[in-house]
Amino acid sequence: MLALPPRPHYVGPDMTAHSDIHSEIEDIVDEFDLLGDWEERYKYLIDMGKALPDMPESDRTDANKVKGCVSQVWLVTEPGKDTLTFRADSDAHIVRGLAALLLRVYSGRSPADILSVDAREVLKRIGLSEHLSPQRSNGLTSMIGRIRAAAEA
Repeated sequence: MLALPPRPHYVGPDMTAHSDIHSEIEDIVDEFDLLGDWEERYKYLIDMGKALPDMPESDRTDANKVKGCVSQVWLVTEPGKDTLTFRADSDAHIVRGLAALLLRVYSGRSPADILSVDAREVLKRIGLSEHLSPQRSNGLTSMIGRIRAAAEA
């Protein structure tokens, strides 16, 4: 697999050091374009998930659990002054990678930025959407729904 430069996979409240949401999406698309087939893309996605910080057990609650996922997925929303920061974890490698990708797109962004982007379109652009099982697609839709609901609140 092609070695890519390390990227931030968890964005904290100091979002000012990072690019705007559309530039970040273009960076993600460019990274995935460097990869060969969909298996290499899955491996990269799994590596993104492995780079997520571990979620403390105290955050693995029913309130943080994402409903509609076959795998166990937890999503924590941390509101800031003008942004929302998200933390996520899953017991499944690919789902954890999908969560990492969503965090990279959405975490540390304003609610308006979050609502301006549909992560499913990003997945289409990087060639993953057609390779997700129906269960993973449902889980992804549930994660995106939780993030968008937090932005709408």
